[in-house]
Amino acid sequence: MRIGDLVSAFEVWAPRSLAEEWDNTGLLLGDPSAELASDAAAILTIDLTEEVLAEAREAGAALVVAYHPPFFEPMKRWTTATRAGRVALGAASAGIAIYSPHTALDAVRGGMTDWLADGVAAGVGTPTNGSVKEVDRFALVPKTVSGANAAAGGRAKVVTFVPEGATERVRSAMAGVGAGSIGAYTMCSFASMGAGTFLGGAGSNPSVGQAGRLEYVAEIRLEMVCDGPALPAVLAALRGSHPYEEPAIDVYALSDQPRRDTGAGRVVTLDAPLALDALAERIARRAGLAAQAGAVRVAGTGEARRIAVIPGAGASLIGTARAAGCDTIVTGEMKHHEVLAATAAGLGVVLAGHTETERGYLPVLAARLAGLWPGVRAVVSRADGPPTRAA
Repeated sequence: MRIGDLVSAFEVWAPRSLAEEWDNTGLLLGDPSAELASDAAAILTIDLTEEVLAEAREAGAALVVAYHPPFFEPMKRWTTATRAGRVALGAASAGIAIYSPHTALDAVRGGMTDWLADGVAAGVGTPTNGSVKEVDRFALVPKTVSGANAAAGGRAKVVTFVPEGATERVRSAMAGVGAGSIGAYTMCSFASMGAGTFLGGAGSNPSVGQAGRLEYVAEIRLEMVCDGPALPAVLAALRGSHPYEEPAIDVYALSDQPRRDTGAGRVVTLDAPLALDALAERIARRAGLAAQAGAVRVAGTGEARRIAVIPGAGASLIGTARAAGCDTIVTGEMKHHEVLAATAAGLGVVLAGHTETERGYLPVLAARLAGLWPGVRAVVSRADGPPTRAA
């Protein structure tokens, strides 16, 4: 197994196409062809600090999965004068690759945002808290999910009209060069019966009927999808296998289809209103903060029933949450004036700390990676932690 194999397995589940345009995700440092030793270790962390890097070196780790990209902006100098430079040079000298999933991991179904939203939905079993349950959930900003081949050139549907006896030949020829593949299925098509007409002109040699006479032919309307790069070969195979001199062919460009369960943020709808303080209690328990008085902050005086959930920093989605009919926003942090803007827009606000709304997901991610990366130990960093502490 190689580093590139780990990256590919991860991105089948959480593809980089789900990440925000401004983000810096993927393999940020390392050789994809580097082979992994047996029982290789991968360290999972929210922030790749020098302390986490030291931990990774001590563990002999081959890879660090850093949720936050340690490098965002282009750098002209890689020296030990900066933290980013020290981390990059230290990882490179130790042969440790760095991978960051960040907003792709937020967006994917079962990722970090769904983990935090589960805390909103679950309750804690008290009479005033646990009786209010989730009835609906969807992405606040839905994302489209395209296959890797489709992303290279879009998807198309090819439609042709074939005399009944030639349908299987044409279908097989098109499928042989890539048409009719949908997920794990091949030879996918739709066929419907109809009647076609044609009038062959001078010089024509119709395979059915005679030139100069209006012919009526029982035909099958055959439809198959294909990835954009395969379209020229599919059309050539169609023409080569079709019995007609001039087959009728329609090509329709297919738009990407947004997924209701995939994208930035989640909107959780409860079956009854929940007091903001009770919601804060749920979030505190989800983030492992229940024993820390004042760790979760609340703004607003209303109740929560339709709740926008955004790990980390969610102020940029205040307007989106309001437009989605939300009455509350749960996130990690907001600036002072962002809180005022949210409450002025009619939103209650629950703030549980930037990395506190993220770090609790790492053990869940480690368990998932155990299935995606057989033979690789995914270990949650012990050195990773919030950048601030209570005085």
